[in-house]
Amino acid sequence: MKLPKNRTLKNHPVVSRSEWLKSRRQLLRKEKLFSREREHLAEERRSLPWVLVEKPYRFDGPRGPESFADLFEGRRQLVIYHFMFDPRWTEGCAHCSFWADSFNDAIPHLNQRDVAMVAVSRAPLPKLVSFRKRMGWNFKWLSSHKSDFNHDFHVSFTDDQVKSKNAFYNYQVGPVVCREEPGISVFFMDPAGTIFHTYSCYARGIDMMNATYQYLDLVPKGRDEDPNHPQSWVDYHDRYVVSPKRNSG
Repeated sequence: MKLPKNRTLKNHPVVSRSEWLKSRRQLLRKEKLFSREREHLAEERRSLPWVLVEKPYRFDGPRGPESFADLFEGRRQLVIYHFMFDPRWTEGCAHCSFWADSFNDAIPHLNQRDVAMVAVSRAPLPKLVSFRKRMGWNFKWLSSHKSDFNHDFHVSFTDDQVKSKNAFYNYQVGPVVCREEPGISVFFMDPAGTIFHTYSCYARGIDMMNATYQYLDLVPKGRDEDPNHPQSWVDYHDRYVVSPKRNSG
């Protein structure tokens, strides 16, 4: 797609309100088309066939060992954020933390729509508890340290897979950055207690779940990221000391 000219902040076009309104209405038509396409895509997503979850996964949680069914907390639908936290790390991934900063206030609304949401990581529970306290989160976070869950859902990898650049991630075989990668998986439990895997997304597929990015896409500078290292600016929210310096670029 060819982008319009003069997209930088320097020498950006400045017009009358009536001219701006004309341009805005032209963009609004495209936004409405995009919204309708997004709704159609969401319907296709919900229409995907399901896969039976047959393994009896167990997790370490705040109330002790929990079964997969326990994670639903009496609801029919479950969203799991695959939070990157390798057992050897001392803190969770800064980029996953960027996503997780919006979980606390979203979950009560999801609960009202028959949806439970939790985060799952391979790090042992004490590390998760300590890091969650540091970040001021209260969402439910469980450890899959003693199960194959992360490997089965293709978000954790062995050292050999990383070295060989031969890992299955985001529905294709290729290189991964490290032993942990991000993702979101969705599950449904029927009245008999049978659990089905309905959807997973990875990499840029989780982009739309980041509320901060959606706001940044509205402002003149956009995400303002280094194309070669898009999230190099991201840090833990307790390490942001001052606002970024203003510039005219």
